[in-house]
Amino acid sequence: MNDETRIMNKQPENTTETKNLTENTTEIDNLRKMEPASAAAHESAVSCSACSSCMKKERAPEEYKSLMNRLSRIEGQVRGVKGMLERDAYCVDILIQVSAINSALNSFNKELLGNHIRSCVVENVRSGNDEVIDELVKTFQ
Repeated sequence: MNDETRIMNKQPENTTETKNLTENTTEIDNLRKMEPASAAAHESAVSCSACSSCMKKERAPEEYKSLMNRLSRIEGQVRGVKGMLERDAYCVDILIQVSAINSALNSFNKELLGNHIRSCVVENVRSGNDEVIDELVKTFQ
């Protein structure tokens, strides 16, 4: 059978291709059988190796709520500073509020970083992916 006929009929060329196709088909079938939430969690754990921008993390509800609450408070503080500026507040008063915003952002970063190290970094290192350490170092540079 020539290549064109094989491609048109979508027949594998060798046993390795057959095995890979079978495994991929089985994976797709398993995803279809999963509950929607489980399938979504599985898909979110899969990332492309080409870039880190495709990576996702499904957070525990408590972690998500805590981070969102922090961001909401920070958002409120920023709106407050904007209002102070609109009302021609004294510079030092605005600077004090901006300092509080910076502290709140630092606290958010510490919580997110701690969660990242305890989950993403540990899981990757245990599975033999030491590149996550380089990614973490690059983040701090």
